[in-house]
Amino acid sequence: MSATTLALLQVSGPGESTRSPEGHEDGGGEVCIANISPRERRKRLIGGILQFVIAFVILAALMATGADRLWRLPLLFLFWGAATGYFQWRDKT
Repeated sequence: MSATTLALLQVSGPGESTRSPEGHEDGGGEVCIANISPRERRKRLIGGILQFVIAFVILAALMATGADRLWRLPLLFLFWGAATGYFQWRDKT
């Protein structure tokens, strides 16, 4: 192994700061690695946007027809699903 690899594999004890071979402070060792492919991320984004648009159209139709407010309550699940798709795309999970 090279010296750079050994420096990266070195484990520091509690309270010690870790430095990269270039001398930069490490941010606690947390690295965000995407666990889905870019294609799947795109699917989540498109699904979230479509679900948001559908929920918004239904909400507008319910408001335009003067439907009771309780009929709008199930839209919470549609908006929630849309937000989940968006945040999964953004956070690469």
